[in-house]
Amino acid sequence: MDIKETYRAFKESDNFFVSLARDILTVLIAVLLFATFSQIVFGMWTPMVAVESGSMEPHMNIGDIIFIQSIDRTEIVTYEEGMSNSNYTTFENYGNVILYKPYGQEGVTPIIHRAMYYVEKGEPMWDGGPAAPYAGYITKGDNQITNKYYDQQGQVSYLMPVKEEWVIGVARYRIPYIGYARLLIPSF
Repeated sequence: MDIKETYRAFKESDNFFVSLARDILTVLIAVLLFATFSQIVFGMWTPMVAVESGSMEPHMNIGDIIFIQSIDRTEIVTYEEGMSNSNYTTFENYGNVILYKPYGQEGVTPIIHRAMYYVEKGEPMWDGGPAAPYAGYITKGDNQITNKYYDQQGQVSYLMPVKEEWVIGVARYRIPYIGYARLLIPSF
């Protein structure tokens, strides 16, 4: 049997196990193609996160899937820079929304909030605020009801600017509702 005949037999077989193998192979090829496309376009093998809280409403809602571009492939434009220099907006507001590891910790749920401005070590983190212990981003969720203060003023990243090495990437695209499926699956 040559390769063409083997392929045809595999493709057209009604045998349960051959059919199962065909289905598994199709799924593996689809995942491989998606992962390769994601790596090429976004610089990440898994470039999506599901929004878990309402801190970014109305621009991102619970259950939305957000596509993230790797920080290695982009520059961060803060709210302050977007407003003053370039009129640069994403998700209906100035500057970039970033995904970062709170306190730089691995294995915890990342935070997706807007980069408001960048502070250098020793600069006040906000008007009348304490000096920054190191350089980093001051961040805040877009929801004006639940996020009246910067993350660094509250419990999200208390008194600690977001270091550049804590940033995973920049939010680029949003698909509403699809993330609910991910949120229903418990994390292990």
